[in-house]
Amino acid sequence: MRYAICFTPPMGDPLSAAAASWLGRSVYSGEAVELPSIAGLAVSEMAFYTAVPRRFGFHAMIMAPFRLRPDMDEAQLLKAMMLFTSGETPFQIDRLEVARLSQCWGLMPEVPSQSMHLLAARVLQALDRFRAPLSEDDIERADPDRLTAPQFTNLHRWGDPHVMDEYRFHMPLTGPLNADVGRRVEAPLRGLFEPLLTGPLLIGSVALFIEHEPGAPMRVHSQHPLGKISARPRAKAGLSVGQRPGTDTLATPPVAVTASLPGRP
Repeated sequence: MRYAICFTPPMGDPLSAAAASWLGRSVYSGEAVELPSIAGLAVSEMAFYTAVPRRFGFHAMIMAPFRLRPDMDEAQLLKAMMLFTSGETPFQIDRLEVARLSQCWGLMPEVPSQSMHLLAARVLQALDRFRAPLSEDDIERADPDRLTAPQFTNLHRWGDPHVMDEYRFHMPLTGPLNADVGRRVEAPLRGLFEPLLTGPLLIGSVALFIEHEPGAPMRVHSQHPLGKISARPRAKAGLSVGQRPGTDTLATPPVAVTASLPGRP
């Protein structure tokens, strides 16, 4: 069993529904979702192009999948996450855009968010003690020969090359695509997601993801709102913590998530 710590919008957020439709799976319920009908793209093509992000679900990675140390258990991890998130403050990323990172399309901040970068670093510093060391096979799968020196150091220290100074907030929506295929999916991606990206994204919680067995789809185990519940401020102009502009859904409390995601609006 492996865990990961990620950001994903609340279950009732229109962005969550759109992503579940595009990827063909709800990261909350784990259930399949009907793919949208897009001119020029067969359903089988979409299923192929989205296979990698579908398994991991709609998310921005903060702490890559890890196994617990033998002397740690899930209850201790959950307690530590609740303690950590209670000391954090919600914030906003000004705006996301549909963009390409390497060969993968996804959602990224138009301007890099220092607040998100620092939150990701603090998550690692607070919770890395729960992570079992990587095995030799794990290290080989990371293809260390292709890594830069800082990424190689991160892999051995934090279990992930793309953390600390190498961290980039990215919510993947496709696997690696060549240039021709990338051009074909760009317009449908923009048409589906850009109407939902007109305002800031509230970072009001982090989620614990779980993978029950190797290769199994990951899903949200629990959402952990940032800030003490008794003193949680409104983020901006009537927005509650865990709520995106244009929605009325609060972040899920830090308990197991079992409800199904609503269909695409």
